Amino acid sequence: MIVPERLAAARDLMKQRGIDAWIVTGTDPHMSEYLPKHWYTREWISGFTGSYGKVAVTLDEAILSTDSRYFLQAGEQLSGTGIQLVKDLRQPGDAPYIGWLKKVLPEGSKVGINGLTISVNEKRSLEALLGAKGISLDITVDLVSKLWNGRPSLPNSPAYELMPEFAGTSRKEKLSKLRERLPEKGADGILITALDELAWTFNLRGSDIDYNPVFVGYGYIDREEAHLFAPEGKIDRVLNEKLEPEGIHIHRYDEFLSFIKNIENKTLLIDPDRTNALLYMSVPEACSIVETSSLANLLKSVKGPVEIAGMKKAHVRDGAAMVNFLYWLENHLGKEKITELTVDGKLREFRAEQDLFAGESFHSIVGYAEHGAVVHYSVTEETDKEVLPEGFLLIDSGGQYLDGTTDITRTVAVGPLSELQQHDFTLVLKGMIGLSLARFPEGTRGVALDILARKPLWDNNMDYGHGTGHGVGYFLNVHEGPMSIRQDLNPEIIRPGQILSNEPGLYRAGQYGIRTENMILCVPGQESEFGRFLTFETLTRCPIDTSAVIPELLTTEEREWLNDYHRIVLQEVGPLISGKVKEWLTAKCARI
Repeated sequence: MIVPERLAAARDLMKQRGIDAWIVTGTDPHMSEYLPKHWYTREWISGFTGSYGKVAVTLDEAILSTDSRYFLQAGEQLSGTGIQLVKDLRQPGDAPYIGWLKKVLPEGSKVGINGLTISVNEKRSLEALLGAKGISLDITVDLVSKLWNGRPSLPNSPAYELMPEFAGTSRKEKLSKLRERLPEKGADGILITALDELAWTFNLRGSDIDYNPVFVGYGYIDREEAHLFAPEGKIDRVLNEKLEPEGIHIHRYDEFLSFIKNIENKTLLIDPDRTNALLYMSVPEACSIVETSSLANLLKSVKGPVEIAGMKKAHVRDGAAMVNFLYWLENHLGKEKITELTVDGKLREFRAEQDLFAGESFHSIVGYAEHGAVVHYSVTEETDKEVLPEGFLLIDSGGQYLDGTTDITRTVAVGPLSELQQHDFTLVLKGMIGLSLARFPEGTRGVALDILARKPLWDNNMDYGHGTGHGVGYFLNVHEGPMSIRQDLNPEIIRPGQILSNEPGLYRAGQYGIRTENMILCVPGQESEFGRFLTFETLTRCPIDTSAVIPELLTTEEREWLNDYHRIVLQEVGPLISGKVKEWLTAKCARI
């Protein structure tokens, strides 16, 4: 079926169920950002391939709401589907899809949703907002399973152990840390529902989701026992023989709900933002619930010494791959046909040459000219554009290594630039440097740091519509929490040991996009009579294209930061390359 036919079939089922509207959240029972193909429900119903968006379908209309990263992409992909784009501008008030439902549905209507695909807090908010207009919510409505013929099954590839030399902290130590925190929260047990938390807790990895080395499963840990739930065959005999002696009991994935329903008289720790609503409803009334942000998520975000050392080494090797790629690009552009897909393939090829490479950390964003203005552009055979020796090429890519995860964006001048392009590039660079140089007191939230990256743009009446920094996992998801650096209020503070991205940008629709992104590690700074202060250490090792910079727009401090950064890049990446590539890097790292 094509999208209009799927919508028609969904509406027939809605009528049978007495449902006036149906919501597709586009996630899975683990609240994952990236999904196994079994849970590509948003793409299946709408044709939209972006990583964020809500679909709402009534008996007469349908909309998809997404944010500014995907406005252009969604507009193109929804054309002819019968689904209208509703822009999410991240403004106060109801989420746009909820506002739309309240507008088009009369009092007494019923909205359906699969409760496995909405978090506890999202369900409560949705229920309250719809209820204010007399609209009820049914979280037992799973239309996709009935409609999607040939739906991919859940992945069955085996999980594997992250070896101790890479993990740094043993399973026993991690379980002990979690158990130590339970009495502090007044709890007896904790539910592990997010896939990256599960992988981190048990020092396991998998290949169930593209780019994210995780596996489908759940975990339950109390003061005496640990239980791991995974699809049959996921934990093979050899791995099982390692886990069982450590007191970790293995169960089938589909037994988790019944296991939770049979827990007696315990107080359970649950993160209402990372636990699905149907699972929450399965907790017996005899049990108590303590709601708090995930302990595993927080512990995971603060990297230990082995993880930090590994991340630093991974970024140097990744830098060598990027330097080899940039050298290739500069020396082949104009001599042979190079397209966005060519660039994508070459990035993968150069990374694969590096030690401990385990895959890409996300689908590379390669946007030439106007495609660079599509923040999360994903090149296809249909959209592939030739890179010409003029203007900007934006490249956002990353690698998974057994000792770390990388995420880097470089915007490259592939030919002559206008004065406006250079001006824009320099402002973005100033913002990235501004955050890199931050000093801030302990207890600071990311929202207080975001302005450091935006100020050069705001001073010129410009802005970008995405966050400035997201957490990055250790050979795990390229996006992780709980901390962030963005304009939205996130109550989590930035802590030493956490690794985040630093990625301001500027996008002129139909012309070009610019983004410069490094990874930064929060480290202790100095202590004064006013308290302890923190700062950032940059991990990424790859030159920034100074041919696009207007040096006069940089302050002395900014210029010194850039020169010092390039000195370190040459010093650390230089030994991994040789010959003409090293000569090229030396030139690119010259002082300005």
